Amino acid sequence: MKKILSNTLKISALILLVSLSSCKKFLDVVPKGVKVPTTLADYEAMIRDEYGNQRTTITQAVLLMNDKFETTANLNYYPLYSANYFWNENADRIALNNGDETTYYNAYTAISTSNLLIEHVPAATESSEADKAQLIAQAKVLRALNYYVLTNYYADTYEEANAASKLAVPLILSADINAPHTQVSIKELYTFMLKDIEEAIPNLRATSATVLHPNLGAAYALKARLLLTMGQYAAALSSANEALKYNDKLYDWTQFYTTYKTQIEQPDVYTNAQSPMGFDFVENYYFRHGTNYNAARESALRTDRATRFETGDARFASRWKLRTVAADTYYTSITTGFYNYGGLTTTEVYLIKAECQARLNDIPGAMATLNAVRVKRIFAQNYVPLTASNMITAVKLIQRTKANELINSITTFADARRLNKDPNYATTLTKTENGQNYSLSPSSHLWTMPFPQGAFKNPGNGTIKQNVDK
Repeated sequence: MKKILSNTLKISALILLVSLSSCKKFLDVVPKGVKVPTTLADYEAMIRDEYGNQRTTITQAVLLMNDKFETTANLNYYPLYSANYFWNENADRIALNNGDETTYYNAYTAISTSNLLIEHVPAATESSEADKAQLIAQAKVLRALNYYVLTNYYADTYEEANAASKLAVPLILSADINAPHTQVSIKELYTFMLKDIEEAIPNLRATSATVLHPNLGAAYALKARLLLTMGQYAAALSSANEALKYNDKLYDWTQFYTTYKTQIEQPDVYTNAQSPMGFDFVENYYFRHGTNYNAARESALRTDRATRFETGDARFASRWKLRTVAADTYYTSITTGFYNYGGLTTTEVYLIKAECQARLNDIPGAMATLNAVRVKRIFAQNYVPLTASNMITAVKLIQRTKANELINSITTFADARRLNKDPNYATTLTKTENGQNYSLSPSSHLWTMPFPQGAFKNPGNGTIKQNVDK
């Protein structure tokens, strides 16, 4: 908690200045360069802080899924990387996790900011009550989203039968220094997240100041994601349909490929096209960075991971290209810019809707929703509408598309964990590397990440219990 407290300390220092507004002499000696938040604009600017509040880093989850190509140098230098990448169940990841703390502290930094806004925006000046209520609502959506990331990374997946008896992550409700916290159950945390969203919706609007500010579509999209994870399919379907009322656009990747066809197909040329998945991506409800918050290329893909994309997938062909460098062969990124790995998009909502339709035995409806996404992805010469004769086949087809569409996001990791609990969908990952065979069981403890040592040893005003033994 040390970094959280450091962040909280800085923010609380600002609030302290606000709370002492009656002491003119004190305000007169505000340190040079320090901004005292008083107006709504002062507080609203905190949401625009992309580095501090708009990043979701899930490095170890991506490595465990083998959703990226990792260099030998990194695997040799970072033992925790190697443990997850090679599915080493004997590794003591608790002991090894003394450096990769970004998932934990990024999320709790954003939660601290959300708590601060929820506590202090009611006293903001130069604002209408409606605008203050909207900013508080946006903070609640951001808080819920960050708790979703944390609990799907550091705790077991939601199962109705045991969610009340398994621990999630520390629930912190204040930005105050040394605020108390409790490591609540998984069920309690999901109840809290849904409560935040329900309280937010009446005060959100169809559009917001920027794509970093959650709007109504974002709130319903997040609600649909949570309810799907909980197995509440009818309610998740209803929320997905609500989100699609605010944005149902899908990007046409076949058109993108056509635009850059000459560049993409030129042998041994790896020129980067501009990523269309940035701040103005037509599919965005809400934008949130992944690991990188600067313009950059995507991670490279393993060659065996590339085989899981459909034949004729224009989205894949537009983003990665086979390359050999020295002894390594992989699919290198051929776009650059920004990528909405951590936010909420229409593609996810379409695929949530499709799974809910399948689970509720509307198989034709589920396939129609899935195909609405695929027709924007698969080259015309390869495209054939998919059909399914039963729920299990339909869900598997939907998940194939979803795992590829949302690669490198918490959603694919959360989905894999959720589906691994069901024998109909549980999947053992396998690979062969340097002549050695590896496998990852759907029941492996590796699917839950240990809390970082920094947080575990400095829990602040509360206690933290690891949710995994190693």
